[in-house]
Amino acid sequence: MAEILPLRPWRYNDQLHLNIDDLTSPLFDVVSLKQRQNLYRNSFNSIHLSVPQGEQPAQDAARLLQTWKEQQVLLQDPLPGIYVYYQYFRLPGSSKEYCRKGFICHIKAYDWSEQVLLRHEGTIPSSVNDRIDLLEHTQLNSSPTHGLYTDPTFVLETYMDEAINAPLYETEDYQGVRDVLAVIQDRSIMKLFIDTLQPLQILLADGHHRYEGSLAYRKKRSSQNSNHTGKEGYNYHLMYLTNTEADDLRILPTHRVLQDMPLSDEAFLEQLRQYFTVTPKADPYELNEVITGKPWAFGLYLSGESYKLRLKPEVLPLINWDMPQEVKELDLTVMHFFIFEKILGIGREAQRTHEGLQYVRNFTACISQVEAGTARLALITNEVTIEQVKKVCYSGAMMPQKSTFFYPKVISGFLFSSIKEDEFVTATAACL
Repeated sequence: MAEILPLRPWRYNDQLHLNIDDLTSPLFDVVSLKQRQNLYRNSFNSIHLSVPQGEQPAQDAARLLQTWKEQQVLLQDPLPGIYVYYQYFRLPGSSKEYCRKGFICHIKAYDWSEQVLLRHEGTIPSSVNDRIDLLEHTQLNSSPTHGLYTDPTFVLETYMDEAINAPLYETEDYQGVRDVLAVIQDRSIMKLFIDTLQPLQILLADGHHRYEGSLAYRKKRSSQNSNHTGKEGYNYHLMYLTNTEADDLRILPTHRVLQDMPLSDEAFLEQLRQYFTVTPKADPYELNEVITGKPWAFGLYLSGESYKLRLKPEVLPLINWDMPQEVKELDLTVMHFFIFEKILGIGREAQRTHEGLQYVRNFTACISQVEAGTARLALITNEVTIEQVKKVCYSGAMMPQKSTFFYPKVISGFLFSSIKEDEFVTATAACL
């Protein structure tokens, strides 16, 4: 069901002796303003292609890309390959080192209705439009999205482990993660990767906006092409694929910070008590600990006061959103229905674009914003499990936006995937 292809990516020219540490960058949706400003100072950094600046960012990125090709800042690899990508990392408070193993390839940009690639959360429309514009002008995937496949036999890991012993790049990124890239170019092994993925469904872990951008671009180009075959470069998307059965998939929580609300603190707490048991807590910096492992439990930091919220089980049937029961029972569904819709009056669709609602991964930053007066309240939540992600994907429903934060994030700059006709056809033909 899932059609993948090796690729001939564009990579930085080794002869220029550029330091790869200075060329990589965070993904567009996690890079901070301060990081951007610092990275933009390096005229060769990949951020100029992935998060371009200026009044016409997409057009500027396309012109820069062409310049880099002409000046051989970037060179296209002569042979197609499956690019093995390992990320070695530790979690806060733990000395254990994990290694998330995966590989980068092209995958067909399947429509959601085809049930080959499954999503688990919604998107924010403005971010999708930005990605479409950038893809249309550059015809370049500057960073892979993250997909999940399920293979309990681990048939591909042996070949990835062998390849990673001869890395193309090795660097420590902004997360403190050690990123290592290698390549497999043996045709028989590449065919094994293709055949292994062919019968599987893929779960989209991270990069919903970039993938929707590729999907929209595919639909647009195919409708314009009277000779459309399905094999053109615009049909494909760059993806990093990892195995759900490995012990290296980590999902961190994404908390909610609200800048303002139409209720007084007293009225808000009174409304909460209709649905939640509200327990005052002394220390806001322990809110993430007091809810750990408890379903439908949240930390609330409001105007300098801390509370633990726990949903009253008898009110759960009040959730009348059209979704399977297993999705209704998720923590974030509970939060978005009872707190944002029922109490604050922000409807389900309006939540996707509500300007005052922020999604913050750093727990301490949530507390700091409220203490500094730049936010009215912070809602602290538990992480989502991979089993919950699977259930949602297979149900056909979606979680609220920004429900998951798969850690670590992939980085931009190791390779770039062109879908231009002449460049992609050459890569595809060499794989057959």
